[in-house]
Amino acid sequence: MCPARQSSSSATAYLLRTPPASAPREVPTPLVFVSSSGWDARSREGMSAFASWYAERGYTCLEIDLGEPTDVSTSEALMSHYESELASHIRTLAIPFAPVIVSRAASTLIAQTYISSHPATGLLLISPPPTNASVPKPLLPTPLPEFNFEPRFPCAIMCTEEEKARLAKEHRLWNETGVEKIVVEDERALVGQEGVVMIERWLDELGI
Repeated sequence: MCPARQSSSSATAYLLRTPPASAPREVPTPLVFVSSSGWDARSREGMSAFASWYAERGYTCLEIDLGEPTDVSTSEALMSHYESELASHIRTLAIPFAPVIVSRAASTLIAQTYISSHPATGLLLISPPPTNASVPKPLLPTPLPEFNFEPRFPCAIMCTEEEKARLAKEHRLWNETGVEKIVVEDERALVGQEGVVMIERWLDELGI
C-alpha cells in the first residue's frame, strides 16, 4: 500500500491501496474513490473505510481527495479543474484498466464530469444531489447545466430510504434502464457493513 501523499501542485491528497498477500484474489479493475473534503466535507465520509475493506478483498483502491481551487468564478470552471486533477492523478499512478469511479454527495458531480470525457468500467453515485440546481450555492457559484451523457456502461445509485423518493422523482439517471438502484435503511447502513456488502454484490454482478 502506498502511503498517503499530497500533490505538489495543489492540496490534493491521494492514497493507493493494493491488495495484501492474504487477499482471496486480485481484481484487475481498480476502484477510484473520489472526494473533495475542502469543497464538501460529506463527500469523503466513508470513503477510507470502503477503500480499506475492498483492498482486503483484492481490489486495488485509489482514494483521492481533490484540493479545492481558489481562482475559479463559475461552476463549469470548477468542474473542469476537478476533472483535470482527477485525470492527471489517474494517469500519473498508471492505473492500467479503466476504473470504477465511486463518489458521494457533491463529489458525484466531479465523477459525472470525469466520465463524460474519460473511460470508466463503472460509476457508483452515493447520495447524489437530485439535480445540479439543488446543490447549495456556496458549492456551485453559478448554475451548472445538467449532465447529458448516456449511461452506456454500468451505473448504480446508492441512497437511503429517506433519499429515495426525491431521487426517483428528480435524478435523471434513476429511471434509466440498466441503472442499478441500491437502497439501504439509513445513513449508518449507507457507509457501514450493509453498504459494503451491497456494493460488492453489484460489482460481482458486473463480473468485476
